[in-house]
Amino acid sequence: MTDRVLIVEDDAGLVMALTDLLCSEGYEVESARDGHVGLERATLSAFDLIILDVMLPGKSGFDVCRDLRQRGIATPILMLTARGQVIDKVLGLKLGADDYLTKPFEPLELLERLEALLRRRPKTASAPSDNLGETFGFGSVLVDFRSTEVRCNEKIVELSAREFQLLRYFITKRGATLSRGQLLREVWGYEAAILTRTVDVHVGLLRHKLEDDAKNPRHFLTMRGHGYKFVA
Repeated sequence: MTDRVLIVEDDAGLVMALTDLLCSEGYEVESARDGHVGLERATLSAFDLIILDVMLPGKSGFDVCRDLRQRGIATPILMLTARGQVIDKVLGLKLGADDYLTKPFEPLELLERLEALLRRRPKTASAPSDNLGETFGFGSVLVDFRSTEVRCNEKIVELSAREFQLLRYFITKRGATLSRGQLLREVWGYEAAILTRTVDVHVGLLRHKLEDDAKNPRHFLTMRGHGYKFVA
């Protein structure tokens, strides 16, 4: 079946270029020019992926992303930002976006990101692995894999779908040093080497939400020159 992509972008030239590019690759494409229309279309119709600009008239991309996740819509979201500031990228990921690209970007990189987000990876996204029970605890954190609920100091912590997948993979591979490439491949589904800070941003978010002291983490450790290690 043809994958359906919704582009929410107010730049008519970029919408036309993206539409031509994606249609040439076999995607079915629809577009919306402002945040309100984009939210309505993404809510009422089924899409396989949403390309969402941050700066939109009517309703920002951040607000659209947040509202979609609050409505239980788990469609992968690739956010586009022209500002290139880390805070924008962090906020988008925190609100539930799965990845981001900073304008201007190369068409081949966009296609690679889309393919990775669309790729179905049930091994990391569905049933628990053999070495996991229904729950797992570390420090002041308790993870319930069945309900996908995470508690820290007995309070529920809101994690995006991607943050939970990354946490789950860390727990599965606890004690092992994991390269950024391995994490991109196993959690995000990237098969090619891609220059992105997505892993670093998501690890930072997990530290902020689950570590007692995010600046001096005890569980999500940086192994300089190698990647990351989760220690329970």
